[in-house]
Amino acid sequence: MAILVDEQTRVLVQGITGYQGEFHTRQMLAFGTKVVAGTSPGKGGTTVHGIPVFDTVEEAVKETGATASCIFVPARGAKDAALEAIASGLDPVVIITEHIPVHDTIEIVAYAREKGVHVVGPNGPGLASAGRCKIGIMPNHLFQPGKVGVVSRSGTLTYEIVAALTRAGLGETTAIGLGGDPVVGLTFVEVLKLFESDPETQAVVLIGEIGGNAEEEAADYIARRFTKPVVAYIAGRTAPPGKRMGHAGAVISGTEGTAQSKIEALKAAGVAVADLPSDVAELLREILGPSRNSR
Repeated sequence: MAILVDEQTRVLVQGITGYQGEFHTRQMLAFGTKVVAGTSPGKGGTTVHGIPVFDTVEEAVKETGATASCIFVPARGAKDAALEAIASGLDPVVIITEHIPVHDTIEIVAYAREKGVHVVGPNGPGLASAGRCKIGIMPNHLFQPGKVGVVSRSGTLTYEIVAALTRAGLGETTAIGLGGDPVVGLTFVEVLKLFESDPETQAVVLIGEIGGNAEEEAADYIARRFTKPVVAYIAGRTAPPGKRMGHAGAVISGTEGTAQSKIEALKAAGVAVADLPSDVAELLREILGPSRNSR
């Protein structure tokens, strides 16, 4: 199994005729994803990599049976694109676009919760279920089907740690990037609940960073309800207060959101916290035991 997407997921790419949409559609197809449609207003009736393009999401869903969306629409049009996808019942809606105004994201997330739709992002790499389906921009070659779920606020660290899990022979069930903005769709806690229900996920890697309290909330949930082993890495240990580090959501205000506070909360919840990204796979191997597929 996997969470949110699998080999039956039928993906619609919004903004498929743009450079990013066209390029990553090709990569998703190469991963094995069932990309069945694209949208680009005014370009309905054309194709991209053999995928039919429609003017509206409603038309695309009706004609192709699309079930999920990947959004590459520029920031100024991303809110309307996301609302259109949510209204059409696509789930998940994966928003790759960065620089979306916070008030637009708040509206998107509120509407998604009202409709019971999972939003991944914005400003993230999307998600990938190894050997099954990828929606977004994660590099194809990193993934190998396995037993570890990954949830992260950092795209680059996701890639590094997934690659290490694959080299260690542990592999992945699903890796999901929450996005780096102050407001995003899915939270750590929501993803942990999904991993808890997935019988193939034997352990979880949680990759956090400075700013906000999402990691502390995750630690509280892990301590109270989560039954599977968790290994964490928190980026930004040396970040000075008030300095944004990489993401709009990665900023320390006073004593809130520091790496140390997150590390302490996770350790108190029984989570093994790695000092370096390269330590994550080894900690997992100690917990899960050696893999016959390790290289």
